[in-house]
Amino acid sequence: MTPVGHEVPSRSGDGVHRLGPQRNPEIDASVLKATRELLVERGYQAVSIDAIASRAGVGRPTVYRRWRSKAHIVHDAIYPSIEPTPLAEGTLEDRLTALVTGAFALFGMPHARAGVPGLMSETRSDPELRAKLVTEQLEPVRLAVAQLIAEGVAAGQVRADADADTVVDVLAGAAIFALGVRNADDAPVLAARVSELIIRGIRVDPR
Repeated sequence: MTPVGHEVPSRSGDGVHRLGPQRNPEIDASVLKATRELLVERGYQAVSIDAIASRAGVGRPTVYRRWRSKAHIVHDAIYPSIEPTPLAEGTLEDRLTALVTGAFALFGMPHARAGVPGLMSETRSDPELRAKLVTEQLEPVRLAVAQLIAEGVAAGQVRADADADTVVDVLAGAAIFALGVRNADDAPVLAARVSELIIRGIRVDPR
């Protein structure tokens, strides 16, 4: 096992060394864990690359080989790697509520509460970070919501003008503001209320 802070050279299948280090997942895990701890302890503004490296037991160059800035580390420490997955079974209400509940669970974690507001401001001046957030994190959710809406429209349950982007703005924005800015402590209750609000907004008027 390679000690944390050390890396092994990349080697191809033909036994020839290639340029560039092979990433050690133990280092990545240590840095992200240290970042989450520091976010909770100090808040976004007070967290630095030096503090992260020191807590993780690695050098600054090791961190910078992996991430271009503190904001990029915080992004990876907060947001999980999202892979497209089939939507859960159930009614429209059940499936939409599951998405909203998942957003509130993510943004309700202590390190997310501490880090997301500061991270969001960083996206204004970092196009790469903004693209990373929108493409990697929001797009899978948007596609899931779009699928729900399309199925609902086909079944006559959802308004034809319902918009997936607006729904994602509402569910993600409500979770971020309530938990990361207002510091609300009733995430499950809020998730249920936001779910009901969205469902009422997109459903076909029964009259």
